[in-house]
Amino acid sequence: MSQLILNSHRQAMKSLGSIVAQMGSDDTAAVTMGDVEGILKLSPKEQETEEVHFGFTASNDWAVVENVFAAAGEVRKTVSVSKEAFEKAQLINNGSAYVGVFNFPSLSKDEKNSTILNNEVIAIEMGTDISNLTDTINLRYDQVDKGDAIISCQSWDGTGTKPNWTKDGCETLFRDNTITCQCKHLTFFAILMDSPGAQSNLSTSDVKTLTHITYIGCGMSMFFLGVALFMHFLLSRAKTSKTTKILINLFLALFLLNLTFLSNESIAKSQNLSACRFIAGVMHYSMLSTFSWFAIQAFHLYLQLIKVFNINIQRYLLKTAIAGWSPPGLVVIVIFILNEYDFIDINTDDGASVQMCWIKNHYIHYIVNIGYYVLVFAFTFFIFIVTVHKIMHLKKMTKGTAKQQSKTKDMFTMLGLCAMLGVTWGFAFFSHGAFRIPSYYIFTVLNSFQGFFLFLYYYKSNRPIGEESPSTFTSSSGSFKPKFKLNKSKSSPSNHTQRKIHTARTTEF
Repeated sequence: MSQLILNSHRQAMKSLGSIVAQMGSDDTAAVTMGDVEGILKLSPKEQETEEVHFGFTASNDWAVVENVFAAAGEVRKTVSVSKEAFEKAQLINNGSAYVGVFNFPSLSKDEKNSTILNNEVIAIEMGTDISNLTDTINLRYDQVDKGDAIISCQSWDGTGTKPNWTKDGCETLFRDNTITCQCKHLTFFAILMDSPGAQSNLSTSDVKTLTHITYIGCGMSMFFLGVALFMHFLLSRAKTSKTTKILINLFLALFLLNLTFLSNESIAKSQNLSACRFIAGVMHYSMLSTFSWFAIQAFHLYLQLIKVFNINIQRYLLKTAIAGWSPPGLVVIVIFILNEYDFIDINTDDGASVQMCWIKNHYIHYIVNIGYYVLVFAFTFFIFIVTVHKIMHLKKMTKGTAKQQSKTKDMFTMLGLCAMLGVTWGFAFFSHGAFRIPSYYIFTVLNSFQGFFLFLYYYKSNRPIGEESPSTFTSSSGSFKPKFKLNKSKSSPSNHTQRKIHTARTTEF
């Protein structure tokens, strides 16, 4: 029904020329089209053009007003059409020009169900395309109580099945409870009102830049993760430690996540619903599995670093594999049964959109994905802080016997830990207010290149069991290896000393 109303409104706007032809010698006419109220104003060829002001009176009628400021107490909104707009219309229409201003009180909602001031849309039509004005079209609303809402003047070009509002070409001014929209073109206009916590769309340039960074970073991550997996499964001949095996599971989850993400948009463009639901489910599974392996990495580091004992839990690797891979699968199966995987649109502030395959229900996304990661982040960030504290403490203890580590190596240590524990995903929490755009860029760079950072960590820290000497205590960062010198004695070491040597040999950070 709303689509039929929208089509009839657009058709009526296109037929204004026929109404102008019937006006004869009159230069002003009131126009009613259902619930749409408007006014037509002619600018004859023989008259010099000038700026025209229209006011919407208390009786819900449009009228020509001489002065916007003088009429402020009599009308609640005004529209001012500049002289430049009339001159452009005359050039295109062989010397004659007209302008129509209409009030649409019940236009259909957009995809985001945006809130519009007074639920009113104003359309301005001159029978031709008028744009790039230096002397703007001004819409003025007086005595507006906006509360704590964020207001913005936006426009829509009238295309599509639903309004697609954009800020492009319009400036918003607010002073003394008066809203003024200064726009450089003619079309449908509205004042959108967002809650203080609402997020506006990204600009097209930001979306393109972030997309390029993501594709480059994910491509590099896939390559280096693939190299690490190749080295582990095909080239490694020595027995690997539990730490390395757990890390390889994280590599597998991240490799699958990058692969499905890079192929998601192309599958969405194919408009194949079955393929879209499949890729969305696999990508969701790999993302939840990645979160799970972040938590398992932190738990494993806790056992090694804080408890400082050899991990002898029965079937430890099997239990971690079940914990890392099984729960995400159950979640994805439930969401798949509920039919919540579908096409979604990512909109920009100029009305453009990018389509991908993901969860269509925002509540499921926030509860399952955001909620789960908050729990994982709280645990991994705690382990990260404790680990950094331990490393700094060991560096102070071994200052006389170990070489001072360079700042570059310390930086790679921190990056390796952040990548291994998934701490960098926490930048998504800062995507609000003034930090929103910078946090998106930091989040995209760090997480797109996460596989590359993990490969560096794997390459520097991976050693077969038994490679370390009994007197070497090795950190998993691969960049900090303080050595404890054990005093040699001709007599047999005590049992207590033997236990210390054994711990130093078998414990890996």
